[in-house]
Amino acid sequence: MKYIFFSFMMIIFTFIACTSKKLNYINYYNQVYAIDSTHRIDRDTLATIRKYKKLFRKYPPVQNERIEEFETYIRYADKYHTNFGGKRTLSKLISQVAPNWKYKRLEPFFFTLYKKYGMDSIDIEKKIIVWNQKLNKVLIDSFNIAFKRDQYNDRIGPTVTINDRKNAELLIWTFKNYGFPSRDKIGLYGSNEQLMYMGTLLNHMAGTVYYDYFKTKLLEYVKSGECTPRDYIEMVDKYNYIHHFDTAYRIFVHYNRPELNVSDSARINNNRKAIGFPTLSQSEKIIKDFQKKISH
Repeated sequence: MKYIFFSFMMIIFTFIACTSKKLNYINYYNQVYAIDSTHRIDRDTLATIRKYKKLFRKYPPVQNERIEEFETYIRYADKYHTNFGGKRTLSKLISQVAPNWKYKRLEPFFFTLYKKYGMDSIDIEKKIIVWNQKLNKVLIDSFNIAFKRDQYNDRIGPTVTINDRKNAELLIWTFKNYGFPSRDKIGLYGSNEQLMYMGTLLNHMAGTVYYDYFKTKLLEYVKSGECTPRDYIEMVDKYNYIHHFDTAYRIFVHYNRPELNVSDSARINNNRKAIGFPTLSQSEKIIKDFQKKISH
């Protein structure tokens, strides 16, 4: 009896340990790009739906760079009459598109699909309002000022260094008190439609004395799924652009892309995969398809 009880407790402890283990979104991002790449080659949409469904069971979805995998999954599943969770899953999608709702609401897809599952435009707008009410107003006000400060005088003159230092200190304070200022916390727009794209602010941290801190700290937020890999690599490559301008060396190659030999390409692709970003060739295809999509 004691053996059975002991075995039972071990199973419980193992289950708790596994479920409490932090998810690493670098693995998530790499799986998304793998699924997307495979779909581009074999066009097996049903297999793509199954892979995304399995991925979303383990990871709460995010809208990855230009792929928008959660939305893509729902679009495919609805088109091929595959159960994706209906209204419950569509409610999750609302929180994904809410930061950029002023543009997303112009897409007929949303209202047509939501109406199909019993949610009209009024229901959607109410959910958007509720989402906005949950944002951190203190952080929104603080970063609204920070983004205005960031662009002061078109970033010309001696105030640039002072303003970047103030913004760096605000970011460090925010990390310590609230965590990463993601779109789930501050949205995408401040007062007077001030665009608050965090990648812009982080990019300018490459020129501050706090760069080493940000390079380490932001990687933690990439792993947690709060900071996008793109924002991270732009900051790191910006630092190398500033300090190694006379060389062809880049960590991820996001600025002034030089001609690369096979070994350089392999090194850069490995660096990209290590933080959940697509390879050079994948990026080109994704950007090309995304531009084609928005031009229609």
